[in-house]
Amino acid sequence: MTRRSIAITGAGAGIGRATARAFLEAGWDVTLLGRRAALLEETAAGQSARILTCDVGDPDQVAAAFAAMPRLDVLFNNAGISAPAAPIDEIPVDQWLEVSRTNITGMFLCARAAFGLMRHQDPQGGRIINNGSISAHVPRPGSAPYTMSKHAVTGLTRTLGLDGRAYNIACAQIDIGNALTDMAAAFPKGVRQADGQVRVEPVMDVDHVARMVLHMADLPLEVNTPFVTIMARDMPYLGRG
Repeated sequence: MTRRSIAITGAGAGIGRATARAFLEAGWDVTLLGRRAALLEETAAGQSARILTCDVGDPDQVAAAFAAMPRLDVLFNNAGISAPAAPIDEIPVDQWLEVSRTNITGMFLCARAAFGLMRHQDPQGGRIINNGSISAHVPRPGSAPYTMSKHAVTGLTRTLGLDGRAYNIACAQIDIGNALTDMAAAFPKGVRQADGQVRVEPVMDVDHVARMVLHMADLPLEVNTPFVTIMARDMPYLGRG
């Protein structure tokens, strides 16, 4: 039996790296996508993986990367960046454009390429898992670019979840809170809250996220988890604001 295949964007670090290693250990055929080949090689850590350098915000690079995949069962549409917290009138326009290029355009381009592969391959179908965020539900102070981008991801997930039905394509979203990656490194030291105070926030091991993505990917295509939230239990989410 042919091994099931997954492509993971932003696989050079953080959530992407942890998830890639979980799928490699589970015996999947794994394609790693990212801008820097050296980081992707570090992720693979000597295991057999397809390494494809790709800037997800570049349409030509995305098209070339997905054309190199013989088959695709799952896309973990993970690549994303954030921006320093600030009031919206202090956020440089170039910073907004950089965030939207990766978090919105990049998500769209990779989902578009994966959808096309899954729609036309035989047997037809597959699963797209978008990396959302708790910010897709409630924002942090000064997070307009990132929060806007993650609301856009939710719109993409809902639309593909509908449009994919005709082609045996499922689409899901994982909203993550306080997984300990470089992006969350400040949380154990203190983060500004909605009331203006700075407080330490609990974090969780990123491997919990990787195992959740693996569980989502293992489901049969007639089953979907449209929205899954995984978070450090005591982080200020349910009582945020």
